[in-house]
Amino acid sequence: MFKKYPIVKKVLLFLLSLLVILVCFGFWFVSLLPSTNLNLESTTVKDLPYLSENIIPQKGKILAVVTSTKTIGITGKKTGYELTELSRAYYVFKANGYQVDVASTLGGKPKVIIDNDDMGAYDFAFLNDKIAQQKTNNTIAMKDVIADNYDAIYFVGGKGAMFDFPNDKSIQNIVKEYYESNKVIGAVCHGPAALVNVRLTNGKHLLENKSVSGFTNEEELLLIPDAKSIFPFLLQEKLTEQGANFNKGGMYLEQISQDKNLITGQNPWSTWALAEKMIEQLGNTPKKRRLTAEENAIKVLSIYSKEGKQKAKNAIENMINLENKSIDRMLLAQHTIVSVMKVEIGDFFNILNLLSFTKSCES
Repeated sequence: MFKKYPIVKKVLLFLLSLLVILVCFGFWFVSLLPSTNLNLESTTVKDLPYLSENIIPQKGKILAVVTSTKTIGITGKKTGYELTELSRAYYVFKANGYQVDVASTLGGKPKVIIDNDDMGAYDFAFLNDKIAQQKTNNTIAMKDVIADNYDAIYFVGGKGAMFDFPNDKSIQNIVKEYYESNKVIGAVCHGPAALVNVRLTNGKHLLENKSVSGFTNEEELLLIPDAKSIFPFLLQEKLTEQGANFNKGGMYLEQISQDKNLITGQNPWSTWALAEKMIEQLGNTPKKRRLTAEENAIKVLSIYSKEGKQKAKNAIENMINLENKSIDRMLLAQHTIVSVMKVEIGDFFNILNLLSFTKSCES
């Protein structure tokens, strides 16, 4: 048969070779990933020096607000607030001397979204923290919040926030009151949806001429191509429509904007920096902590995005060999996938090279 149809033989050999290459690449790619650390699941507050040592006396209270929405519009898909966007900010506030209460638009026990690929020590500690769990299982309804009790308010992201934050009158009232009294307002990822319909006493929109960040159109549409028909609006578009100067950073990289007492972050990877920026705005120097492996990976990716592969490699080498820091290889691997989804093949190979280089430095 192959003698009679030599083209068939060539095609089959090509496909077989391609299959072998893909299988070999797959095994090599997996070898670059870190092994799952099951020990993290039992992490408690006592295991984290940032929280258990050099405890700062209580200074005040901060209110964290999460969505009560459980499904994404007509799709019926489950949604809620993002655990990592609450847990990490919660512990920054706690470590710096602030008691944290948790509220939601409806009160009670809202739906939480847990992304296993993003879970770290602080996130597992939060799940094992009886006090934190009591607060998230019994959130205060926004209508029952006493605004005078808090020094700052922080709006947690999660796709559900796009549905109930914008039109909640209690949210609008407290944001207006806090902004005009110079209290600190923070919001991350989809959390800035809480700001889109807030008007000040003078009738102007809160967002008018304000520098803000939030989940970008590019980030939203990459994962949900039909987002425009699913959500009430795209967050970047809405913030811009209301007069904001939208401050856009790299895709899925840390980006913070501050305009006086209004502090906003682009995505989940901006949570740590945003929470510490809120502490600074409250008049404090944030307590020192060891950056997480995820934050170090984000720094590497940011350096690559702005300064190129060699600068990123230099940063990796310094972090691992000189500063004894760890880098989240899983996060680097996720960004290779993002590059493929964006059809940016050059970035795919460059970030893949950074992933391989990171493993070699750690070996």
